[in-house]
Amino acid sequence: MQVPIMSSAPDWRADFPGLAPGWSYLDSAATAQKPKVVIDAIARAYGEEYATVHRGVYARSATMTERYEAARERVATFINAARPSECVFVRGATEAINLVAESWGNANVGAGDHILLTTLEHHSNIVPWQLLAARVGAKIDVAPLTADHQIDVDALENLIGERTKLVAVAHVSNVLGGVADVTRIAKAAHAVGAKLLVDGCQAAPRLAIDVQALDADFYVFSAHKLYGPTGIGVLWARGDVLNGMQPWQGGGSMIEEVGFEGSTWAPAPGRFEAGTPHIVGAVTLAIAIDYVENIGLDVIDHHERALAAQARDELRAMNSLTLYGPDGGRGIVSFAMEGVHPHDIATILDEEQVAIRAGHHCCQPLMKYLDVPATARASFGVYSGAEDVEKLVNGLKRVQRIFG
Repeated sequence: MQVPIMSSAPDWRADFPGLAPGWSYLDSAATAQKPKVVIDAIARAYGEEYATVHRGVYARSATMTERYEAARERVATFINAARPSECVFVRGATEAINLVAESWGNANVGAGDHILLTTLEHHSNIVPWQLLAARVGAKIDVAPLTADHQIDVDALENLIGERTKLVAVAHVSNVLGGVADVTRIAKAAHAVGAKLLVDGCQAAPRLAIDVQALDADFYVFSAHKLYGPTGIGVLWARGDVLNGMQPWQGGGSMIEEVGFEGSTWAPAPGRFEAGTPHIVGAVTLAIAIDYVENIGLDVIDHHERALAAQARDELRAMNSLTLYGPDGGRGIVSFAMEGVHPHDIATILDEEQVAIRAGHHCCQPLMKYLDVPATARASFGVYSGAEDVEKLVNGLKRVQRIFG
């Protein structure tokens, strides 16, 4: 049964200056448009409010330092971290995963150990582990998917063994929209002493994240998918794990004391934030979090799921279209049209002012698993509405007419 679509969506669309009239932006899984409150906050932070942090003794620097650390506190509240010091600001989820692979991985994964991934992972949750495995002589195992394209947790549990050191999974698939059973996976990983890293890029914009309830050891996400700025993201790690990790970059701010004979490191999270941080990114990420929480993540999730369900229902009725992923996926609909390359689909839809993503979506192993070179992907945001689904369907009908 189709879930009713929230009637207030047009009001949310009005919050986003980047959405031109008549333009259907269906690429939110790649990056979300920015609400005016975030854009205005960025302008102020680079303008009359701008100063460096952690160094100046003058008033504006002190104020910006307070705002920067207040943003860390806001992130901690958003994901229910035990304390703000568990939250590290990074350039994005990709850097966060690389940080864990370099700092925690080099110290805790050795020759003959296993790293367990899943078939649907983004390249950013594959390549850093491949680099680690190559450095230390570890092995990578891959859990398969179920018939409806969700992580096969039974198979994943069977792959976990005494040599498993890390399990890394996407909370929400960026291609298929399915939601991982993180708590069950965490229990299986911890049963053998392994750690669990969760890629939360697609979850953070639409699901209430409670890292303590999920029982993960690492959780990462990027601001730009959460209606915030680019170039900023978050690594959360359990306090005991984070405090035991060595820095992976050296420079200013991350040190306690420096001498030519040696240096000592600042406590976490500072030891992982070398150099001048993305000050404006951090303080305006907090604004983006306020924006989504003022609407309500449950409201956003309900709205996007309803749109995805409507789109799947209408696309399923079209000849020559194949849908991927489970019904009930989170705001993401991936599909292929027989005899038409996804890039051609996207090009024709662009002529109809419908923006979708076409390609492998940084998930080439998943494309191989699905036995396709690429898919077309429509992904919804808080600003999407029923009219966007209608334009998508009408555009695809035009594609069918053009290609016969």
